Amino acid sequence: MRADALAVTWLGHSTFRLTESSGRVVVIDPWLGRNPSCPPAERIQKRVDVILVTHAHPDHCEDAAPLAAEHDADVVAAVELCDWLSRQGVKKCHGIGKGGTIEVGGLEVSMVRADHSSALSVEGLPRYAGEPAGYVVRFPSGIVLYHAGDTALFGDMALIADLHEPRVAMLPIGDRYTMSPRAAARACRLLRPRVVFPMHYGTFPELTGTVEAFRKELLSVPGVELIAPRPGETVTLGAARLA
Repeated sequence: MRADALAVTWLGHSTFRLTESSGRVVVIDPWLGRNPSCPPAERIQKRVDVILVTHAHPDHCEDAAPLAAEHDADVVAAVELCDWLSRQGVKKCHGIGKGGTIEVGGLEVSMVRADHSSALSVEGLPRYAGEPAGYVVRFPSGIVLYHAGDTALFGDMALIADLHEPRVAMLPIGDRYTMSPRAAARACRLLRPRVVFPMHYGTFPELTGTVEAFRKELLSVPGVELIAPRPGETVTLGAARLA
């Protein structure tokens, strides 16, 4: 793999593994063991260096603590969620707030807005665990990636574009709990990425948004390439594709 390349593997739902040419591995929203979309062969990871958690719902953070313990990985999460993860045994949890940027594991990570909810289930009752968020990740290769987490469409995505200029976007399209395909296409107008990965769709029957509907909506958004890998499939991105 070229030095300026990034291998992107979708593990189903909102879970992605990002592998740099150096071998460093970033996992976003780890949900592996009970994720019905995750291929069985991917439920055990060979290497993980950095874990980013957008919010506390189990389909986004359920495997963060065991994965961090297994690989001695750095974890980035909202301050309140980081406190809880630390109590679950995570030794290197980096709390962050929206608008903040930290350097972790050789990466520049910025937490940005998401419109959703975030709570843990403790003894069957919801417990506040910080606000939901998205992340912008700047890799040493120069690739800038935006993972929106679970979110509705909001106009300030234009500010994310202006401040961070992400060339790769990962957007939920499932509807009901997040954006619909139509709203995600409008998000692409605001974000101006070169490529977009749909996520948070197809896992459960109530997630009705489809790649086909998203593709149709994107016909009115010039300059955006839709990449929709199968769970477990890897797509390699390089500078030329993102130029």
